Amino acid sequence: MGFLVRKRGFLAPLLLALLLVQRLSAVVSALNYTSYRQVSSMRLERIQRHLDKINKPPVMTIESPDGDIIDCVHKRKQPALDHPLLRNHKIQRDPPERPRVKMLKEDDKTKKSNVEEGVIRGSWQMWHRNGTRCPKGTVPIRRSTAHDVLRSKSLFDFGKKQAPISLARRKDAPDVVSANGHEHAIAYTGSSQEVYGAKATINVWDPSIQVVNEFSLSQIWVLSGSFDGSDLNSIEAGWQVSPELYGDSRPRLFTYWTSDSYQATGCYNLLCSGFVQTNSRVAIGAAISPVSSYTGNQYDISILIWKDPKLGNWWMGFGDNTLVGYWPAELFTHLANHATMVEWGGEVVNSRANGEHTSTQMGSGNFAEDGFGKASYFRNLEIVDSDNSLTAVQSISTLAENTNCYNIKSSYSNEWGTHFYYGGPGSNPLCP
Repeated sequence: MGFLVRKRGFLAPLLLALLLVQRLSAVVSALNYTSYRQVSSMRLERIQRHLDKINKPPVMTIESPDGDIIDCVHKRKQPALDHPLLRNHKIQRDPPERPRVKMLKEDDKTKKSNVEEGVIRGSWQMWHRNGTRCPKGTVPIRRSTAHDVLRSKSLFDFGKKQAPISLARRKDAPDVVSANGHEHAIAYTGSSQEVYGAKATINVWDPSIQVVNEFSLSQIWVLSGSFDGSDLNSIEAGWQVSPELYGDSRPRLFTYWTSDSYQATGCYNLLCSGFVQTNSRVAIGAAISPVSSYTGNQYDISILIWKDPKLGNWWMGFGDNTLVGYWPAELFTHLANHATMVEWGGEVVNSRANGEHTSTQMGSGNFAEDGFGKASYFRNLEIVDSDNSLTAVQSISTLAENTNCYNIKSSYSNEWGTHFYYGGPGSNPLCP
């Protein structure tokens, strides 16, 4: 299913190019997202060399019902260990010490709930719906294709966030990367404390995307470093709809990291070396299913990111107790010690393709005031403190650059702790 022309000595570059063009024409019509530029045989060879580096030889291959190809790769052959800083890295075998849960104070327990009741269920992933799993000792990796690379601006940009042109800095709000049309609706902690992790349960939707190079995501950011320089460290995880990156409009579990403010280091998922995967059942970059529906059942996922107090690696948990893998401490400068800020919320790219604000949706595509079953939410916000304890967040600040396009409203309840609704439709009469 996944298109890959493996380079063979007896295949001439011209034949490779012809094969690529034939396959591309079929997929472009199916996706209806964008048209590809003419591909030279030299560029095709460069793309294939890159794919050969990141698509490791599988022990077993699984075809997902949604069309993804999942390669089960031996854990010691995964892309992470190609990183120059990880050449001598030994994969952490002993599980990290999980954060302890602090009990709520009595006065917090008695606070009145203001969350509407509804049916909430957990989302999982589509690729092992038929019961097929990767064997023990392997990790599932979504196979990248030439199509994936050609949808990006260049081979260098493949799998990376756009480097910001400038970094917004406001005294009354956190520093967020808002260049290149990135817009947010986020909650955040203060920047003066030492933070060792964060957790939240995130409502999953499938927002519509106007043009192929825009995206809509909902995630946790764990941050340290300066926002007005080139040393920002960021660890990120959540769900994302990105036609450019994945070739479809499904929400997908994703991760990201950078140690230099998105300039040269880091990438999405496993598209560069860095993140060490340890789990054989969770494929980063794979589709999440089912998704929430308007006034219907709501589905969500829980994400936990925390620093192992013994070895210092930053681990990611998915669902209730599933360890996905970790970002080695060697990758970072500031985050080698601790984080100074956590952000939770949504982000979209507004490319103003037709000279007007994008109609790319954030969250469910509805504004925060629409509430449960209509607007998207983050619930049970928690942070990990210096003694590796999970503590319910007592107070947060919020930020949305343009509340006529996307907004956010926070609240507190007994069941959901500190939580918020967020999102919006983008383009509308008040958001031209």
